[in-house]
Amino acid sequence: MAFTHPWLLWALPLALLPLLLERAHSKHYSWIGLLPPDPLSSITGFLLKVLAVTSIVFVILGLAGPHSLEQQIQRTGIGAQIGLVLDRSASMDDPFAGDKDGNVGETKSVAAARIMTKFVQSRNNDMMGLITFSNSAMYVLPLTENKEAMLSAIQATAGNSLFQTNIGGGLTSAVELFKDMPDSGSRVIILISDGAGRVSDMVQQKLRDWLQRYNIGLYWIVLRQPGGVTIFDPKYAESSYAGPMPSEVLLYQFFQTMRSPFSAYEAADPKSLEAAIADINSKEKKPIQYLEKIPGHDYTNVCYWIAFVMIGILLAVKYLEIHTWRSA
Repeated sequence: MAFTHPWLLWALPLALLPLLLERAHSKHYSWIGLLPPDPLSSITGFLLKVLAVTSIVFVILGLAGPHSLEQQIQRTGIGAQIGLVLDRSASMDDPFAGDKDGNVGETKSVAAARIMTKFVQSRNNDMMGLITFSNSAMYVLPLTENKEAMLSAIQATAGNSLFQTNIGGGLTSAVELFKDMPDSGSRVIILISDGAGRVSDMVQQKLRDWLQRYNIGLYWIVLRQPGGVTIFDPKYAESSYAGPMPSEVLLYQFFQTMRSPFSAYEAADPKSLEAAIADINSKEKKPIQYLEKIPGHDYTNVCYWIAFVMIGILLAVKYLEIHTWRSA
């Protein structure tokens, strides 16, 4: 049991006042010895004082705001712990590469927010967190079961973007989401970006070690730029290739060297992005252990109702007492 305003409990000694004070009588006698003994009246008077004490106690308790503490119950469900990493560089405000006919529509940031919203809404037992990055990583939301908070955070990413693509900072920040969180059985990072940027050797080593240490898989969805390269182009895998290696391909080759599970997708339009998310959705449905939070119960109204009943009884007795004297 806890209280919203515990300092009000210092007023509880005031409840003893009815026991310390004698009530005024409407009839006075010169000598009390003239009255015969009346045990019933003595007991009734004491019980009325107890009612008065009880009513004051529950009024003070109600003002203090009593409530039970939040509880956590471990349950088994289908889902995963998912760290979502979204690119917020300026190029995310550009449209997709387009379809085969060259048609373009939504910008990449708007499409990503829309499709990830559907993804979150379709999941039930996940814990999700959100990291965005441009020049540097931005910590948006820790791993949480609060679906409404996650949806609001995703919608906020569809605004104006910044410059550069610090993808290494976004990934390392995403790993930190899992550090102090018990492993539920399935952990993944979903990276959505339209570029790569350079990732230093030190950051690569951190990612290689941390992803394995915390048992985290990685999905990378590359949103292709108009006229951009494809990371799946076989020429980049040939030893005879002597040209400059695009940063996206270098990052893709690094991800392939990790010991952690890794899958890559390319999306040239909203439809292919939706297909990539749907494939991840189908893969990440495994039994997991998760904690369900049961909110505490507020007992303020209960205290007020008990006090109301006690005061009602006292008023009823007072009415009968006045009525009795008047009829005498």
